[in-house]
Amino acid sequence: MSKNMIQFQSGYSLFEWFNEYGTEEQCTQALFQWKWPDGFVCPECGSKGFCALKSRKVYQCNHCHHQTSLTSGTIFFSTKLPLTRWFLAIHLITQSKTGLSALELKRQIHVPYNTAWRMKQKIMQVMKERDDSQPLSGTIQLDDVYWGGELRGGSPGRGSKNKTPFVAAVSISEEGHSIAMNMNVVKGFRLKEISRWAKRHLQTGRLF
Repeated sequence: MSKNMIQFQSGYSLFEWFNEYGTEEQCTQALFQWKWPDGFVCPECGSKGFCALKSRKVYQCNHCHHQTSLTSGTIFFSTKLPLTRWFLAIHLITQSKTGLSALELKRQIHVPYNTAWRMKQKIMQVMKERDDSQPLSGTIQLDDVYWGGELRGGSPGRGSKNKTPFVAAVSISEEGHSIAMNMNVVKGFRLKEISRWAKRHLQTGRLF
């Protein structure tokens, strides 16, 4: 039996992660490059000249003297944790095929449970916002789904009040492989509501 190439595709190992992001300096340089790929740009006046203050971890514009931090506008803003903990948390959450609980994240990066829970929520929210910003294209397979269980004394089935309706959609390649997926809560499954969802989350803006 031939190997499933999708199942056996090479991933991004912890060894590779430590080589690229194992130190605080590596994480800082990576975040700087992601935030300012063409070099520092002052968010206040657009000037590119800057200096890094030694007394505080901020960059100061040479033109207007506006000060900004590397983490401003990111999920790392105001964090007291080193970036290495955050980067490792992102790696563990995004690489887990079966999901990673906040309790397991706590154990892996050695932080209090409440901290791990908040980190996980922030990371997953950013992942959701990124997926929503990139509409699905190509061949789309979708299904309507209800989330939730039967409420004691309530009506059973799909119409139960404690069930949340949402749409699950997957973009499929010509070979039949999944490329990207999108899951969003909707108000119901009437044509008007599904059309509204398609306009926002499909590249064509329509179902047909």
